[in-house]
Parts: sequence; structure tokens; C-alpha cells
Amino acid sequence: MTTDKKAQRIAVFDSGVGGLTVLREIYRQLPNESILYFGDTARLPYGTRSPSEILQFVREIILWAIDQDVKMIVMACNTSSALALETVQSEFNVPILGVILPGAKAAVRKGRRIGVIATPATVTSNAYRQAIQEMDATVQVWQVSCPEFVPLIEQNRIHDPYTYQVAQEYLAPLIDQRIDTLIYGCTHYPHLAPVVRSILPHSVRLVDPAVYLVKAITQELELLGLRNPHLPKPTRFCVSGCPEQFASLSVQWLGYTPLVEPTVLPTIETSEISPLSVREGLGG
Repeated sequence: MTTDKKAQRIAVFDSGVGGLTVLREIYRQLPNESILYFGDTARLPYGTRSPSEILQFVREIILWAIDQDVKMIVMACNTSSALALETVQSEFNVPILGVILPGAKAAVRKGRRIGVIATPATVTSNAYRQAIQEMDATVQVWQVSCPEFVPLIEQNRIHDPYTYQVAQEYLAPLIDQRIDTLIYGCTHYPHLAPVVRSILPHSVRLVDPAVYLVKAITQELELLGLRNPHLPKPTRFCVSGCPEQFASLSVQWLGYTPLVEPTVLPTIETSEISPLSVREGLGG
């Protein structure tokens, strides 16, 4: 494997700032890797979209990312991972990793009564329940749909009394079920950690799948011989919506104000996508 290939960026995408929880973990665990971060802010929230819309969005983002010459694509989005991961893995000749399996594995190691807070689309998909019960059928899983969380986070309303009230309503049924472990089933949700922690009993273990996703990324890079031994290039931030809005919102989690590029994604027709045509188009 050439050094040039190793130095290529890893594309990380989400509907908005949620994927910054994954980006921070990459900075921590894989400090040499160069990153291309894409936030599909013009079309968030993803969690209330239909499966066909999500698949279309994901295909467009992947085609764009491949055109940016990346070596790996990371879905830093539970909704996309739940609804599109297996399909696009079969369609594109590039390593694509999702967030659900690493999170489910970590939760099974920690608890027996697992709660999942997620977007409506992720809950409807049952992706976490299926992944967990395939690993251990005796583990109990309760899921709660939290449609208001992503808009509240994207509007920078984390510390609003209203957000606390909404969180209490969402978490109440899980507390009633005496969960011992809670999965943040959306990469936005760790941004709400102070609120969630203040409501849950202290004994409940929190699982941030981002931590375990980056461990999986590390393993995949090792397996493929793609780890970058050199210093990284500065992170590129791209969004489909307003760059200024993303920059001002993300500074609190990044610790600096990022330079954000406005980005227009390619539009594709579903009929244009097939495993063969895409692989041939990539020279794969």
C-alpha cells in the first residue's frame, strides 16, 4: 500500500453537528488521520425521514465523498446506519462503517436491561434491538423515540428548561423499566449528556457508540494497511446548509471556529445506482 493512499482522508458524515462526537473520538484515538466532515444540514433532521429518502441522501453523500478521494467512509449517523448501511456497502467499492453494531456490542458487555434513545426512524428500524438480541437473546431492550432532541441540539437549546422537560418525558418509561444501561442511539445525543445524567439514576451506565465506532475504524484501518503514519492535514468541514450557522454551533464542541465550506451534492436517480455500475465507475 502506498503512503499516498494512507494519507487520504476519512470521510465522516452526519445530518448536522451530531457526528462531531465521532470526530472528537477520532481526534483522540486516531490523531494522525485526516478527516473530511460533511453535515447535511440543509436536510436535517434525518430521524423523521422515510427509509427511501435516507437511502437517497446517503448515496448522494457517498458519491460526493468518493469524488473527494477518501480512503474510508464513516456513517456518524445512527439513522443512516440503521436504514442504509448494508445497501450501500454492497453498492460501493470503498470501506463504509456504521455506528450501530459497535454500540450494540458495547451495551451487551455492560448490561442486561438496555434502554435506547434514538430518532423515530432508528427506533422503527429496530436496528439496535436486533443487533443486541442477535448477540444475546436474553438481554432485554426498550427503545424510546426522541424526535425533539436533534432540532433542540441544532438550535443550541441544550440548556433550556424546555429541553430538560422533554428529556424527562423521554427517559421516564426507561427509568420505570429499571434499565441498567442506556445507549445514545443518535450521535447528536451525547451533546445532551449533562441533561441526561441529571435525570437518570447514577447506577445507569451510558454507552456512547462513537467511542466504539472509532475502535472499529482503527481495526479496519489496521486490517487494510491504511493507517496514516504521518501528521494529519487540517480537517475539512463541508455542509449542505448554512456554513456560518454550523461554524457558530460547533465551536463549543470543537474548541475552535472551523472554516466551513458550502457544498452542493450530486443528485442521482435511484435507477442510476447498481453494485456493478458503481464498482466499475470506481475502477473497482
